[in-house]
Amino acid sequence: MQSRTFFQAFVRKKLAVFGLMGVSIILFMGLAAPYIAPYPTGYGTEIMEPPSLTHWFGTDGLGLDVFAEVVWGARTSLYVSIMAVAVAAIIGIPAGLISGYKKGITGSIIDGIIDIFLTLPVLPLMIVIAAIVGSSITNVAVVIGLFAWPSLARVTRNSTMKVSEMQFIEAARCVGISSKVILFKHILLNIAGPVLVNLTLVMATAVLSESGLSFLGLGDPTTWSWGTILKKAWDAGAVIDTPNPWWWWFFTSFFIMIYVICFNLLGSGINEALNPKARD
Repeated sequence: MQSRTFFQAFVRKKLAVFGLMGVSIILFMGLAAPYIAPYPTGYGTEIMEPPSLTHWFGTDGLGLDVFAEVVWGARTSLYVSIMAVAVAAIIGIPAGLISGYKKGITGSIIDGIIDIFLTLPVLPLMIVIAAIVGSSITNVAVVIGLFAWPSLARVTRNSTMKVSEMQFIEAARCVGISSKVILFKHILLNIAGPVLVNLTLVMATAVLSESGLSFLGLGDPTTWSWGTILKKAWDAGAVIDTPNPWWWWFFTSFFIMIYVICFNLLGSGINEALNPKARD
């Protein structure tokens, strides 16, 4: 019954449904990339060709199909997003739950660590660490996740503090239910809305971060990603030359924008559908 109520509330949000559709399309592109377009490699004979029926998004400076690059870039972007979310969730959710539930020195220490990480200059440190650990796409994803967990922990902590003061949590303590069960069964389920919203934001931020790192030359040059496509276009002068092959960078930038917008819309829709007050 609760899942049906959630679904009914979610589908009433048109922007949320639009976000879900966009995310589904990109997810399909990433998972079905080998069946949609061949992996772009080597050299082609049709260099800098504009969009056509043969090459939907045109070709780049090596004669490779830009549509194939975008499709395989979606696969990489999804991998980076999922890895970053996994790292952020493994660290951030338990840290937020404990710091919001525990009132003593344990909660204060974790809260202090969260505050320290939130004050760090993320982009410069991310660039330095990515340069040190190497340009593997997995390394980049882990680095992004390591800098994404504090915001998730903060949201989890604030929500946990509100729920932990409710009567049903007090009743659970009185009947002897362990703190572990209270945290991960009773509290976590009741703060699922804001946590899921923050996770969708991490999904969107991960793609922006990976694109930025790849554009700066810190991504994996052996793997197609949306940031790698933009870097190759910039290095070839396709962005600033006049006239320029606009299709080389335009479609990639468009998909990055759609990815970020759709995940934000999806997160907002989930939050509103899980919030009883927002359903009315």
